[in-house]
Amino acid sequence: MIELADVLEAQDRVRETSRHTPLEYSHTYSSMTDADVHFKLETFQRTGSFKIRGATNRVATLSEAEKDAGVVTASAGNHAQGVALAATRSGVDSTIVMPEHAPISKVKATRNYGAKVVLDGTDYNEAAQRAHELEEKEDRTYVHAFDDEYVMAGQGTIGLEILEDCPDVDTVVVPIGGGGLISGVAAAIKEKRPETRVIGVQAEGASSAATSLEKGERISLDGVDTIADGIATRSVGEKPFRHIEEHVDEVVTVSDSEIAVAIVYLLERSKTLVEGAGAVPLAALLFEHFEYDAGETIVPILSGGNVDLNTLTNIIVRGLVETGRYLKIRTVLKDRPGALEKLLEIFTEYQVNIYAIYHDRTSREVEMSDTEVEIELEMRGPDHVDAFLESLREEGYVVDILA
Repeated sequence: MIELADVLEAQDRVRETSRHTPLEYSHTYSSMTDADVHFKLETFQRTGSFKIRGATNRVATLSEAEKDAGVVTASAGNHAQGVALAATRSGVDSTIVMPEHAPISKVKATRNYGAKVVLDGTDYNEAAQRAHELEEKEDRTYVHAFDDEYVMAGQGTIGLEILEDCPDVDTVVVPIGGGGLISGVAAAIKEKRPETRVIGVQAEGASSAATSLEKGERISLDGVDTIADGIATRSVGEKPFRHIEEHVDEVVTVSDSEIAVAIVYLLERSKTLVEGAGAVPLAALLFEHFEYDAGETIVPILSGGNVDLNTLTNIIVRGLVETGRYLKIRTVLKDRPGALEKLLEIFTEYQVNIYAIYHDRTSREVEMSDTEVEIELEMRGPDHVDAFLESLREEGYVVDILA
């Protein structure tokens, strides 16, 4: 078990490489939740993620022989970049195994930081298996993404910064993948300020820690499925799990839809780009997955902002759908002049903006005298969507909601 002293030692080691990231009060989310919300913005960290902290601490503790042999690790992206930069700055050769479908932006960034990248496996666990093969074959030191005490202690420096910038914090909300971040943060905070709650958050599709706590033992999931690729691990680490059991007050889960909404809100209202893993703490707060008091000082850790642009496009659309800002429908019209114009009169009445219309007279799903129409729409919220759809149906249109 790591202690506060380990985190303080790590702070000295990582000081020159990692940044003391901002802790910013959010008027928007404080008003929305009736809490006192401050964001810990690891999105502004070097490499765009907190992972540089733990990676730097681990590389700094290598022996000279280990440095000469080089390091290897597996990562979905953020740990990869952290290890690559930390190793390069220390003159250490690094090989990173990433899942075959890792975001392209993270693969390119890892290479740009000086690492050799090997793409292998469908997820983190399969990538890790290949990395361990390289560890044995090439006599490299394996830098675990989370199940390593030096890595955990490095991540814990975030907790020290939170307490320095917000000494009276009541609750810290932390994303959980393998558990290295929350282990280090909890170890630092609970020893310095025991009354501060530490809440962990996982995606529903990768809930290894939450499920393990329910069962009373560490378990491994058969697979993971979430837009939060940075925390998409089948199992929480052995060492982190002991820390979670000891120090973490509660672990909750959020859905991908809730994560998407949090990302869209952060983009639109805070002008802050956060990846899925970094948005789960805000999602848990916004959708009230844990209890808190009015005026309670809450610090969600926005752990990273490295999101692939193709993924971001899909997430934004999903978030707009969930918030009633985007609607895609299908209906059937008579294939005769004026039918579409009559339909669009309702659109004008409700001031609905049209992104695109697809008019298909050859669809096999409708009668030869009909035509199928798919329409993408900009809406103004759930109430607007409901009223608009009700009016269409009252006019006799059969409407299928596609998105």
